[in-house]
Amino acid sequence: MEPITLIVSIVIAAGAGLGLGKVVFTAKTGKEREEAEKEAKRILADAESKAESLRKEKELQAKEKFIHLKAEHESEVQKKNQSMQSREQSVQSKEQAFKQKENTLNQKLEQTSRKENELEQKKQQLERASQNIAQQEQELSKSHQKMVQALEKVAGLSADQARSQLMESLVDEARSRSSASIKEIVDEAKLSAHKQAKKVVIETIQRCATEHSIENSISVFQIKNDEIKGQIIGREGRNIRALEAATGVEFQVDDTPEAIILSCFDPLRREIARIALHRLVSDGRIHPARIEEVVAKTKKQIEEEIVEIGERTCIDLGIHGLHADLVRMVGKMRYRSSYGQNLLQHSREVANLCATMASELGLNPKLAKRAGLLHDIGKVPDDQPDLPHALLGMQLAEKCKEHPIICNAIGAHHDEIEMTDPISAIIQACDAISGSRPGARREVVEGYIKRLKELENLAQSFKGVEKAFAIQAGRELRVVVEAEKVTDEQSELMSVELSQRIQNEMQYPGQIKVTVIREKRAVAYAK
Repeated sequence: MEPITLIVSIVIAAGAGLGLGKVVFTAKTGKEREEAEKEAKRILADAESKAESLRKEKELQAKEKFIHLKAEHESEVQKKNQSMQSREQSVQSKEQAFKQKENTLNQKLEQTSRKENELEQKKQQLERASQNIAQQEQELSKSHQKMVQALEKVAGLSADQARSQLMESLVDEARSRSSASIKEIVDEAKLSAHKQAKKVVIETIQRCATEHSIENSISVFQIKNDEIKGQIIGREGRNIRALEAATGVEFQVDDTPEAIILSCFDPLRREIARIALHRLVSDGRIHPARIEEVVAKTKKQIEEEIVEIGERTCIDLGIHGLHADLVRMVGKMRYRSSYGQNLLQHSREVANLCATMASELGLNPKLAKRAGLLHDIGKVPDDQPDLPHALLGMQLAEKCKEHPIICNAIGAHHDEIEMTDPISAIIQACDAISGSRPGARREVVEGYIKRLKELENLAQSFKGVEKAFAIQAGRELRVVVEAEKVTDEQSELMSVELSQRIQNEMQYPGQIKVTVIREKRAVAYAK
């Protein structure tokens, strides 16, 4: 409470006391009045003393608060002064550092200007020296020309003639010395290389011995009795014609007892015809519709066997991860021949030879074996393009994402492309080893088969041709056309055009009979 408010309250209380005393005074006697006045004075004195003590206490509190606020203000002012001093000191230190940097930069600029002056002086000195050198060169060239002219007069030759003679003599001398050294080196290399190559080849051949087998172009089908021949021929020969049309194989039913000869250059067709004929004879139902059904089933079975043969061959040779198309082609090699030699047997033999030779030479035997198995893969496809089989095989291997070394070995084993790896040379050598053994191949059969394939491909090039078969050892060509695309008149014209193209484009002994067959079938089902 403030002192003034306290004093006012005391005065009010005093006034109230006086009023009370007056009332008491008027109501009572004089004695009581006196006591009341005394009590009022006493109360007033007490009130004044209390007010004075309260005032002094409040003044002391106000002074203490003032002193405390003054001390806080002085401390804040002191802190601000200290921060200002520290800032001034940092500013002064930065100014000093800036001045030091400015001084160092000025020194560096002075050094740079001095170096530039020195470089300019050196440049001028070099220019003067180069001028002196040019003058000296001119003088030397003049003196050299004079000396050359003097030597030309003495020798009777020009400088170019003398230079050419000198060069010729030096070249002749170097050539004679180098040829002698090269001859010695080549002789030594040939001697050691020939011995080493003979050793590797002999060891390789000794470790890989295979049988000599020749593929023939005919198969003999044995029958129990000659009565079955009549069933196979059929009424007016319709069964045998259906067999030949469905398989593309010539069936020779002659006087040979208990035997029918199947003649065709393609081993795959002969195998299909042999199995189909065996099933027909075992079943006893032989007629054109049944023949076509059995031949279709046999072709499907042979396709499955081809894949199985390819997988078994890869397992036997330890070759893994081969593409499915390449596995099928490897199996189809079983029904292909190379100069009369079975292509699958030849490829297996080359693969084993390559692995052995690569091991002897410190190369990768797995890559060599894989390349040896696939080196003749270009002979397998039914569609025979104009490319050599080596390049075609390389394209097939690249399409199936084979290793570049294998692709190069396949394409280079007949020198169609350049060899890029020693394995390519191994493939070429092992292919020659496998094919050059006595009795391994027969060139005449290969030429005969090639001529028959060309004959069939020529017929297939005509539009509307469904199938074409070369039979009678190439003396007859049977062409089956699609009835919806070729009319009777067009089939007659096709036979004439085909015979003319055979005369103009092919070489063959004797004559070739061209037969174009057009057959219209109407099929319906009763349900």
